[in-house]
This record gives sequence, structure tokens and C-alpha cells, in this order.
Amino acid sequence: MGPTLVILAAGMGSRYGGLKQVDPVGPGGETLMDYSVFDAVRAGFGRVVFVIRRDFEDVFRQTIGAKYTDIVGVDYAFQSMDDLPGGRQVPPDRTKPWGTAHAIFSARHVVTAPFAAINADDFYGQDAFRVLATFLGSPPPQGIAGHSPLPLRPRFAMVGYRLDQTLSANGTVARGVCKVKNGLLETVSELTRLARAQGGGVENRETADTPPTLFTGAERVSMNMWGFFPCLFNLLVERFPGWLDVNAANPKAEWYIPFVIDELINESRIDVEVLPTESAWFGVTYRDDKPAVTAAIQALVNAGEYPERLF
Repeated sequence: MGPTLVILAAGMGSRYGGLKQVDPVGPGGETLMDYSVFDAVRAGFGRVVFVIRRDFEDVFRQTIGAKYTDIVGVDYAFQSMDDLPGGRQVPPDRTKPWGTAHAIFSARHVVTAPFAAINADDFYGQDAFRVLATFLGSPPPQGIAGHSPLPLRPRFAMVGYRLDQTLSANGTVARGVCKVKNGLLETVSELTRLARAQGGGVENRETADTPPTLFTGAERVSMNMWGFFPCLFNLLVERFPGWLDVNAANPKAEWYIPFVIDELINESRIDVEVLPTESAWFGVTYRDDKPAVTAAIQALVNAGEYPERLF
């Protein structure tokens, strides 16, 4: 059957303006999700689960999901703000979704096989799916497959991209900059204002009053392309209440999957293997990014890496 691809598609793209997950970027009207599904299927994935919101379920099924029914198994999980543990209630001033960790948490009743989790609005490249499918296709250590207790220390995976290959020409971006040792992830630092530096390399400037943090650009970053076994859901169920106790009153707080992974690594609860890829990454963070993304995809089509029409 192959592993499952979980696509996090519940966001509306506030900076971009509109439902960018269904915005065409390919020569045949393909979306970025279409390319992810195409690459995943040819890498050996056997099922796709879209994490979406109920309020755009109909348009999503008709515009996106219906294209794949003859190609791969398709299911849906729904991210809802009231999907909270222990009878908790949504704070009255909360309008923002709970974040990417909560989006994955929302798929816990649907996903039972090894799975990859990705963003809906990123282009990851075929090599990235190939290396992740290879990792997920390896037999997991006894005791970590399925929704079961965790008698062993699980090993998950993250696909690592070069920092300088993940920037936007139209504004700053947020990236999870990684520290890697012996092929394993040590830390993920979420930096929110990364851009090319005038003298070369990459800089992060959180405020105008503080000196920038400089990077060479060769550092590996997380683009939210993860490989997990279903025992991850046990860990999310375990940790979500504690995060809510601290953060629920903050209407802007989000439970990000890199934060969860970083905490679990620091506590020696898990290992995360970093899978380097030289695949081209690009995405539409700002509306002005779209022409460059469209041109990059056309160049890949011209080079024979993708057909003119995917489906």
C-alpha cells in the first residue's frame, strides 16, 4: 500500500490573500498540491489525507480531491478549533487556528500507517519525496508502529533543505533553522524574519533595533516535510493539554510541530533523522511570489521532469 501523505491545507494564507491552496501555478492549471501528490505517488505513497476545515470542504473536494480518485486513495481529516482535550472550551477571543501540530493531531483518527506531513502551499521536489518514502518504507522498530504505547524511543525523519534555497524575493520568511549532529536533528530554531543579506549569505533581523543574526545559507532548514510513525499521535495527545494550560489565553499562540519535535528531542524522547535533499523548494508566501513559482515549474516541465499535464 505504501505510506500515507498528510497534506496540511486548513490555512487560508493571510499574507497571500485568498485560498492559495487551489490557486493554479502549472501549465495545465495544476496547483502546488497537485505536484506534491504526483511526486508522492511516483515515490510509492499509497494514500493521501487532506487536513482541511469544514467550511470549505465542498469546494476543496470538487476542485482538488476529485482529481485524484483514480490515482491514489483520498481521505479527509478536519481541523476544528474545538477539537480540544479534557472538555476544554475555545476561548471567546480565539479566531486563529491552533497551529501545525494541532493540524497533524486532527488526523489521528484517520491515519494508521507510516506517514509524511507537508504543507499544502509548498513545492518540495521529487527527490524529497523519494528519500522520505525510502525512510518510511523501512520496517519500524518493534513497538512504535500503530496507536500503541511507546516502549522504545521512536526515530522520525525530517527532510532538510539549504536555507539559501528557501527564501523569497518579496519579503522576509519564517524558517526552522536546524542544528544537525551525526545525521540527527539536535535543535530547530524558528526564525521569523529571514532574508538575503546585502553582503551575501542570509540574515535574520527580528527588530530594527537589534543586530541581525548571520548565516552562510548552507544551513539545513525545516520546510515542514516530516516522516512519522503513527505513535506520534500518542505523543501529541500527551503534550497538547500542557501546551494549552500555558498558551490557551494567548489568542495568537500557535502549537507548531517544530516546537513539539524540539521539546521531545531535548527530553531524549525521540530521535529525528535529517534527510538532506538538493530538490528545488519554492512556495507562494506573498502574492508577488506566484510569477516566479510559475516560471520555475515551467522550467522543470521544459526539462522533462514533469509532463505538461499531470492528471
